[in-house]
Order: sequence, then structure tokens, then C-alpha cells
Amino acid sequence: MTQATATPAVTGREHWTRKGDVNLFLWEKPAADGKGANGTILFVHGSSMASQPTFDLHVPGRPHSSVMDWFAHRGFNTWCVDMEGYGRSDKKRDLYFDIANGADDLAAASDYIMKKSGAKQFMVYGISSGALRAAMFAERHPERVSRLALDAFVWTGKGSPTLEERAKKLDQWKSMKRRPIDRAFVHSIFNRDHPGCAEERVIEAFADAILALDDSVPTGTYLDMCANLPVVDPAKIKAATIIMRGQFDGIASVEDLIEFFNRLPNPDKQFAVMAGISHASFQQINYMTVYDILHAFFTQPEPIYRG
Repeated sequence: MTQATATPAVTGREHWTRKGDVNLFLWEKPAADGKGANGTILFVHGSSMASQPTFDLHVPGRPHSSVMDWFAHRGFNTWCVDMEGYGRSDKKRDLYFDIANGADDLAAASDYIMKKSGAKQFMVYGISSGALRAAMFAERHPERVSRLALDAFVWTGKGSPTLEERAKKLDQWKSMKRRPIDRAFVHSIFNRDHPGCAEERVIEAFADAILALDDSVPTGTYLDMCANLPVVDPAKIKAATIIMRGQFDGIASVEDLIEFFNRLPNPDKQFAVMAGISHASFQQINYMTVYDILHAFFTQPEPIYRG
């Protein structure tokens, strides 16, 4: 990319809301034009990191590294939230913080955003266990989700090499409500499927941002993904949906995802394979491909004729 593609930074805003007596941290990057005519995106993070490292990561010399900035410059209001147990949100309750608890967090976060901004519906993007949280949220609150993007998603877990390996530690996950993370663990996210899909400097910046907020993360999503799948029913998801699958991602088999896709009732649905990408899409070398796919889906006109 040339210097001509550079754009000024978007100013972020810190927000807090409550889920009962639990404090949840939200981060907003509003549309750069002040209008937000393209709508509101709610980004949902995965099992092993909070929201800002995933969606608002800044790496010197890497243009458009923050997906929130990129979409804000294209007329979207963008939000993310730290799930309970992660980042700046409360970690005080003695829970596993499973996928259902994350869907509760999204309900509380969306309540706040609607009241604060006037948004009536959201385009929701979730990655990995965040995709499961997003899908469950869409099941429970179909009136709030206009478009749903499920990246690095898994449905039943059948044929997943990543979950097959992870399940070998099921007793360990059951024995602890939080699991430690460190720099080596962050590197393992990028090395387990197909090393070389991400630049070393990006992995290091990602690790810096993750570890600045957490040295351990909840175990609940790992338990759900190893022992309790499926946790969502595609027949109950009414929103227009895109399944985004990294070419090398081991979290789910193509067959598992295609079966989920076939059962989605809304005919406005897409299945995208992202070349040269493993698991953490926005931190990959081919991250602009991910942005382009997501932007096309989020700006697609609603069908006029539905038959």
C-alpha cells in the first residue's frame, strides 16, 4: 500500500454499562464523517483475548491495522465490548464464563448502545468463540441483528483438528475457571494451523496488547467448544448471515460449516473462503481480504424481491 491510502486516526470513546452488578467495558470508534449512515457494527472477541487488541490493534507501518478505524472511515459506527472475565470488564465472579454468559454480555452491551446512540439494529461480527456468542445473541434477539458475520466459526466440532487436540486437556479445563496465557501461547494461535500466515511484528504487537490486559482468561468457552457443542441452532438464526472460513483454519471442518450453512433459513446467506488465512483473521498478512469480504456483506442492499 502507498502512503496515499493513509487516513487520520479516529478518536475512540470509553463506555461502561452494567449487567446486573457486573461492570462491562465498551469501546466506541464512531463514523469519521459523524453520520454513520452505513449503520452500527458490534465486534465480538474470542476465547483468549479482550476486544481492543483484536479490533483496534495499531501496528506501526501496517496501514489500516485497526478494523474499527477502517470501518469508521467508511461510514460505520463501530463498537466492541470486553466479555465478563476479560480485559477491563469485571472478573470478580467465580464462574467459567461460558458462551451463554457472553451472549448475556452482548444483550447488555446492545441495550446500552441502543439507548446511547439510537441504533435500532446491529451488524454483528464474531470470531472463533466470539462467533458462537454472536450466533447465540442473534438467536435470542433476532430483532437486534440485521446482518451476522461468523468468522472462524464451529458448529458441532466434528472433524476439527484444533478441538480434537484441545479436548485432550478437558479434565484440565474442568479443574480451573481461568487458564494462564503468555507470549508463547499467543504465538501458538498463529503456529498451530499453518505458520507464516501472519507477520512476526504483528503477532508481537498483538501479544503486547493482549498481555497488557490479561495474564489469564476464562476457561468456559474452551469447555463449551470441547464438550458441549452444538450450542446454537442454525434454524433459529433469522438474520442474513455470512460464514467466513480461513483456508487453513483448523477450528472447524468445511463439512461441519456447510451443514450449518445449509440449515440457515434466511436465503440471504453467503459462505466465504479466505485464501492464505488461518485463525486470527484481522492479524493475518491477508487481512485486507477479510475487510473487503466483510464490507461487501455489510453494505449489500437488502433484497427487493423475495418471492
